[in-house]
Amino acid sequence: MAGRLSILIAEDSAADRLLLSTIVTRQGHRVLTAENGLEALQQFERERPQLVLMDAMMPVMDGFEAARRIKAAAGETLVPIIFLTSLTESEALVRCLEVGDDFLAKPYNQVILDAKIRAMDRLRRLQDTVRRQRDLIAKHNEHLVNEQRVAKAVFDKVAHSGCLSAANIRYLQSPFALFNGDLLLAAFKPNGDMHVLLGDFTGHGLPAAIGAMPLAEVFYGMSAKGFSLPEILREMNAKLKRILPVGVFCCATMLNLSFQRRIVEVWNGGLPDGHLLRIASGERVPLVSRHLPLGVLDAGSFNESYEVHALEPGDRIFLLSDGVLETRDAAGQLFGEDRLLQVLDGGAPAEMLFDEVKRSLATFRGEAQDDVSMIELSLVEDGALQRPPLIFTDSGQSSPLDWSASFEFRAETLKRFNPLPFLLQLLMEVQGLRPQAGALYTVLTELFSNALEHGVLGLDSRLKADAEGFARYYQERSQRLQALQDGFVRFGLELLPTVEGGSLRIDIQDSGTGFDVGSMLALQPTAGCLSGRGLRLIHRLAHECHWASDGRGVSVEFRWTAQA
Repeated sequence: MAGRLSILIAEDSAADRLLLSTIVTRQGHRVLTAENGLEALQQFERERPQLVLMDAMMPVMDGFEAARRIKAAAGETLVPIIFLTSLTESEALVRCLEVGDDFLAKPYNQVILDAKIRAMDRLRRLQDTVRRQRDLIAKHNEHLVNEQRVAKAVFDKVAHSGCLSAANIRYLQSPFALFNGDLLLAAFKPNGDMHVLLGDFTGHGLPAAIGAMPLAEVFYGMSAKGFSLPEILREMNAKLKRILPVGVFCCATMLNLSFQRRIVEVWNGGLPDGHLLRIASGERVPLVSRHLPLGVLDAGSFNESYEVHALEPGDRIFLLSDGVLETRDAAGQLFGEDRLLQVLDGGAPAEMLFDEVKRSLATFRGEAQDDVSMIELSLVEDGALQRPPLIFTDSGQSSPLDWSASFEFRAETLKRFNPLPFLLQLLMEVQGLRPQAGALYTVLTELFSNALEHGVLGLDSRLKADAEGFARYYQERSQRLQALQDGFVRFGLELLPTVEGGSLRIDIQDSGTGFDVGSMLALQPTAGCLSGRGLRLIHRLAHECHWASDGRGVSVEFRWTAQA
């Protein structure tokens, strides 16, 4: 049996009104009555009945007008209106259903009336349930959106805490959902090199962005400590493999851009080909994906090998996510790689290429099917970019002032271990050295590279006289390092307090045959743009620099003045 309802009966005939009131009351409902449409509207506004039995033809205000006004006053609440009518014309009955919810023909049948009231009550309860569930869903959705907004604000601060605002970077990010499944990170290393990562997680939205925070943490933390491209890649892959569910991974391109050495190191795992555009020759070099995405392979199977390309000031690198190529137009056609290459090879000025690609995407009038990300990097002269100072968590007041240490790294260690972040972290405990962190790391990098490559591995720097020789040089470096059986690089560090402040002396020796330093310095002006920069850089950044006569060792000194 239906529950007790409050029912308004609007009928201008007193006899019919009494008859209906009696029937409805006996069915267990509360009855309200009105003699015309205006009185029915006033009764509804006062009492808010749950159902209305409305005569179609009444004085003052007819039932059709009263029904419209009652529906408007009820708003989202469903108040079923059953028209009471002796009309038999089809148009009149259709009008009853357009304005109300049902009709009952005179004379009244108690069984049919009861059935209609029950049916309308079920409809009313169903609509009320749907409305409550809608409001509950809306409330939950608002809560989730607010949570996502807070999470996104934190995520954006972490993801964009690097150097994406640097003058040599232009980028476009257009998320498919509130969270961007694409990840774009950039950070300076202590020696001034720039690490850049473009990642594309499986899917889009919050599930796709879930791995972004740990990935960004590894990227920024290890870049700030001076770790190399392969070391960061290994750590990121291992972390994603450990925390992501099966089937979720990150296609990524990561590169190290060296302004001092004028090279770019590139690793591409699963993203569309990037592109290196050489301004002088107009050559376009594809940066091909040669690896599986991050988070797929275990540590033993992961391949961190990368390609090295020589650069000249003005050369540009384009990286993009597959959302660019998979953008579709109204006909369902993909933007595709061919359209992208037409723009890149179209002869536009280098400084306009990024805008040309964006314009081409807009002209295509495509609708993104995924997160869309694109970045352009250009090589600028060393020192042209403003680099933020390194951030230290301690005050430096407990800085050690008088100590010495020595380290010898042998063949098996040299194959797998980069000692520079380890040494730099040790030296950054010295407060006086912190303002010189960039110069110190740069000199350590050049000295270690010289000892390893030219001393232990016996590589000839003159191979890097042109782009072809440059590629052969790094290929040979990789092969010789993997085949290395013996050899060493020794570091001697001595910290001494002075009247003015302090000094750091660094001695480096290697097991190589040595070389003629004087000849190398003399050859630098004519050795070509791809080699011979390291020695001059060391002399410029260190306070003192002395090479051993046999070319197998070097001693440099850094000094600082105590702060008042």
